[in-house]
Amino acid sequence: MTEKLDIDHLRQWIGRTQEATDTVTAQLVKGLRATLFQDVGEPQKGDAAPFTVHWCLAQPVFPMSMLGLDGHPTRGGFLPPVPLPRRMWAGGEIEFLEPLRVGDDSTRSSRIADVTVKTGSTGTLCFVAVEHTITSPRGVAIRERQDIVYREMTSVPAAAPAKAPPPPPKARHRESHVSDPVLLFRYSALTFNGHRIHYDRDYVTKVEGYPGLIFHGPLQAALIIEMAAKLRGGKAPKKFAYRGLQPLFEGTEFSINANETDAGMELWTANAEGQPTMKGTAVW
Repeated sequence: MTEKLDIDHLRQWIGRTQEATDTVTAQLVKGLRATLFQDVGEPQKGDAAPFTVHWCLAQPVFPMSMLGLDGHPTRGGFLPPVPLPRRMWAGGEIEFLEPLRVGDDSTRSSRIADVTVKTGSTGTLCFVAVEHTITSPRGVAIRERQDIVYREMTSVPAAAPAKAPPPPPKARHRESHVSDPVLLFRYSALTFNGHRIHYDRDYVTKVEGYPGLIFHGPLQAALIIEMAAKLRGGKAPKKFAYRGLQPLFEGTEFSINANETDAGMELWTANAEGQPTMKGTAVW
């Protein structure tokens, strides 16, 4: 049984900060390029890394004794100890100022910006907003807000609604791939993400009640960003906002989609039925 959620206690984490450093290596860039369906090549010092390489850098490392059943570190520390069992990225916003490059020493400065509680169709939801500033030797490279959502274990989110889904949106630009378990494993390894929902089928189906392994939210966002940049001649958007809509599961075809707009670009990932799983907007 989940312990009582004390929002006043959790909001005491607002304003907490931490800092971490890491180096953008050629090997990391090769691994991330391969995982994002890009040409691997032989990255040289000074070459630009994929735009979301910062999600692979300076990830927290905890001993096995400090991990919970889900593979995440036990609650507390920098993030507030939200007493809800399911944890996922809900979305966020990124401002790209300067590419990170092979050989860069990078520093991530993080701050808890807000903690809020809402009630949704699946029960209590607790949102934690975290602000990050990523710097390189040339100055600020990225500013970012991540929205993390914690939710109850009740109500299996994979249960289909009784009504038929709307017609899939049409895309001018589209790429399709397969959400292979190896792809999910590689991204978990690159980001040192121990969350079992991405690689432990017994856990995700029997404990959390999903129908299969779950595609990482950040990986979907990374693929969307790279498509946006490719369609604009390799230039990252100045700002990119995204939010998750529904889980994307292993073993099926998925697509990365884009349409130009007057303001920039609308992008989304979609499952095999064409239904969006994450949406994003990019402006240059």
